[in-house]
Amino acid sequence: MQIIVSNEIEQVCPGFVGAAVEAHVVNSQYCPELWQEIHALEARFRQELTTESLKEQSGIAATRRVYKACGKDPSRYRPASEQLIRRMLQGKELYQIDTLVDLVNLASIAYGYSIGGFNADKFVGDTLTLGIGKEGEPYEGIGRGQLNIAGLPVYRDAEGGVGTPTSDHERTKITLDTTHLVVLINGYDGQEERVLANAHFIQDLLRKYCQSNGGTVTLYR
Repeated sequence: MQIIVSNEIEQVCPGFVGAAVEAHVVNSQYCPELWQEIHALEARFRQELTTESLKEQSGIAATRRVYKACGKDPSRYRPASEQLIRRMLQGKELYQIDTLVDLVNLASIAYGYSIGGFNADKFVGDTLTLGIGKEGEPYEGIGRGQLNIAGLPVYRDAEGGVGTPTSDHERTKITLDTTHLVVLINGYDGQEERVLANAHFIQDLLRKYCQSNGGTVTLYR
């Protein structure tokens, strides 16, 4: 899979760096050991963060800046990483979906980056392009119905949008049958080492909980 960062994104975020983790996996309905890790991080963040201070985390702050530069209100269309951490800090339970989705959510919470997890076999074509959503562009967010993605960073394959930092698309979502996984980490803060660390963290989780060798990591700009 080739990933192209468009001139649109380069103009609003010239330092952008992304990482793609591609792996063959075995998904499961629930993994208690994974949820032990999630609850441990949850307890630590409730001691360290507030719903206001979390906005200062590098990955979240940078994503919010890009939203504003693209013309989107980041408090109305919150990046997924911010949504997840806010939910934890408000004392609400995180949604339990399946092991792969829960694993991607943990990785997003741990590093503050909005991360897309996809069933790679559902992509159309061999190229993803990161651009900016247009007015009237059709997009069905997972569990959200039609989502207005105008002004949101969006990955598109040959058929259309598949992922934004707010919500990924129903068409390429992870299911229990997913065996070919692609995870995209969006480093709008330009911190290559942190983006790579997040990718390696995902690989470790895949080895522990998804019968995977961890797959490969590719950086893109």
